[in-house]
Amino acid sequence: MKISVIGCGYLGAVHAATLASMGHTVVGIDIDPGKIAQLAQGAAPFHEPGLDELLRDGIATGRLRFTTDPAAAGGAQVHFLCVGTPQDKTSDAADLTFLVSATEALLPHLAAGAVVVGKSTVPVGTVDMLRGVLASRPDVLLGWNPEFLRQGTAVKDSLVPDRLVYGVDGGRTGAFNLSTGAPLGVAAALDAVYEPLLAAGIPRLVCNFATAELIKSAANAYLATKVSFINAVAELCDAAGADITELSEAMGLDPRIGSRYLHAGLGFGGGCLPKDIRSFRIQAATLGVPAVEDWMHLVDAVNLGQRQRTVGLAEELCGGTVAGRSIAVLGASFKPDTDDIRDSPALDVADRLAAAGAHVTVTDPKAVNLAWRRYPRLRFEASAARALQDAELVLLLTEWDEYRQLCPAAAGQQVRRRVVLDARNVLDAAAWEDQGWVVRGLGTSAAASTAAAAAH
Repeated sequence: MKISVIGCGYLGAVHAATLASMGHTVVGIDIDPGKIAQLAQGAAPFHEPGLDELLRDGIATGRLRFTTDPAAAGGAQVHFLCVGTPQDKTSDAADLTFLVSATEALLPHLAAGAVVVGKSTVPVGTVDMLRGVLASRPDVLLGWNPEFLRQGTAVKDSLVPDRLVYGVDGGRTGAFNLSTGAPLGVAAALDAVYEPLLAAGIPRLVCNFATAELIKSAANAYLATKVSFINAVAELCDAAGADITELSEAMGLDPRIGSRYLHAGLGFGGGCLPKDIRSFRIQAATLGVPAVEDWMHLVDAVNLGQRQRTVGLAEELCGGTVAGRSIAVLGASFKPDTDDIRDSPALDVADRLAAAGAHVTVTDPKAVNLAWRRYPRLRFEASAARALQDAELVLLLTEWDEYRQLCPAAAGQQVRRRVVLDARNVLDAAAWEDQGWVVRGLGTSAAASTAAAAAH
């Protein structure tokens, strides 16, 4: 098939490369000429494992190209809308400006019978709004196919997804021929797009538009709930003298609960999860569902509270104030295996420490070049060894493998004071303590580690 992908940011670039790898002819379209030039060379404008190889393969075969010209979408059978839906600058609602602009730019280039499919995460009711944009083209079909990518594993998530969701007019009853069971319209087009995945047994769910619009936000809201719940319990563990790592391990063995996303730490960030739960809260408020509205407000508050809590623990480990102290921060990206610093908990904590008078040096394997311009009062180093030099406190804030695997003996030779705040609870505390380190986690023996740090 000939397919266009409108918007070549994180979602669009991955989706375009994946579709080309399935054998389709794909054109990626974006208004940013710098981004397009980089993608056309087979290099992603962000760090995502495996994506550069997929881009180069698609370009080499001639099945994948990138352009700023919306006319290049002409003749495509399916058009995927993959533009960003960031949080509005004046509220917690989603900003759909880019989505509407992209649809309007695409409108003159739609062939009769073309299928326009949204993939962006949007509030319920968005499809109805886009129907208005496409009102002059009754010969064009509209569908919704929400994405479920995770940064750091997006290529794998695209090639071997957990599920495919089709939002179509009328839901399941409108998607199939009632007598033969054959897919119709949008469902038939998406079946053709995803034929290799369906042949491999990937589950396909067909639903109405409202359900498809809510699925991604609801899934993210549930994941955020698990993270914030275990972080709230971690604070309870500190107050009670319990250990959150042992408690969460025991909880995770319950098959009704499971262990995924039940790991206490600094909390979540990034360009998706925080804005999605806030948009979900606004949707609930608009629709008059206070239970979901209040729940999302609490989940968000607990998550943001982890950042100030981490700053407070750093102050405790420094004897009550971080002013004048040299602090090394391991991690700048919001999570490992990405260079994305949007709403990064690590950089938020580092900046708060600097605002309190600390001399903060941040290191990260991939995100330093993006972060140093945004955070001028922070110092950045490319290597962990240089960041650790003469540090009086070390904070592990993004759980990159290279920080998990740091040698505590070697790190101890570089710092001035062997005190580490493991805000992701990923270090082997016993191994570090054997090398004379005071190790403090979130929800793990607060009183003992604070007292030991004071004695250092």
